[in-house]
Amino acid sequence: MTGPASNALVINALIGRNLRIAVAESLTGGQLVASLVDVAGASVPVVGGVVAYDTAVKRSVLGVSADLLAERGAVDPEVAEQMATGVRTALAVDGEPADVGIATTGVAGPDPQDGKPVGTVFVGIAIADRVTHVALTLSGTRRDIQQATVDAALTALLDALRE
Repeated sequence: MTGPASNALVINALIGRNLRIAVAESLTGGQLVASLVDVAGASVPVVGGVVAYDTAVKRSVLGVSADLLAERGAVDPEVAEQMATGVRTALAVDGEPADVGIATTGVAGPDPQDGKPVGTVFVGIAIADRVTHVALTLSGTRRDIQQATVDAALTALLDALRE
């Protein structure tokens, strides 16, 4: 991963590649999609976002495997990948899934979740048939962890778009 990416760089990269993006968020609670739509012109590439804070929404709306959620919990790299893949279809427009899906899941605190310590975060990215994740170990306050996740997600997305 390179240095921090700005939301404007991400929006411009999406527009430049004529790609539409859908966002699925858990621990960031809408902050990632809010960061993207803060940029003028974001209505071109941003389809929308799903805040899947409740684990059941990850399954019912985003299509994350119930078995995976039962076995590993919501804070897991494969869950992040399935969220990123699922949001592309969940927010399809006229039957066409979004080109890019990005998802955040993790523990912002103050308490551990699913046996994972505070600061454990996964960002899932799905572009065409390429699905990957970034694992983060963050520290600080709940707000610090959420903001660091948004920053890292933007950077990871920009890196993935450059591949």
